[in-house]
Amino acid sequence: MRENIHPVYRTVVFHDTSADEYFKVGSTIATDRTIELEGNTFPYVTLDISSASHPYYTGKQKEFSKEGSTARFQQRFGRFLGKP
Repeated sequence: MRENIHPVYRTVVFHDTSADEYFKVGSTIATDRTIELEGNTFPYVTLDISSASHPYYTGKQKEFSKEGSTARFQQRFGRFLGKP
């Protein structure tokens, strides 16, 4: 491999501010901020949303009832479908 062409890969701390969770992940993201965590200093990046706060991963997503949609459709258009 050629020298000095690859980004620096290091451990970075990502902070999900909405869930107040910290994640240590290997990354090449550029940041000037640092944080001391577990006695070591790491580069620091804040996030608005992550797997700790995303509705899909937390199970708090909005579900639509299939019966309700079908019932509304039948109520609106059922009279057209019933007649030959």
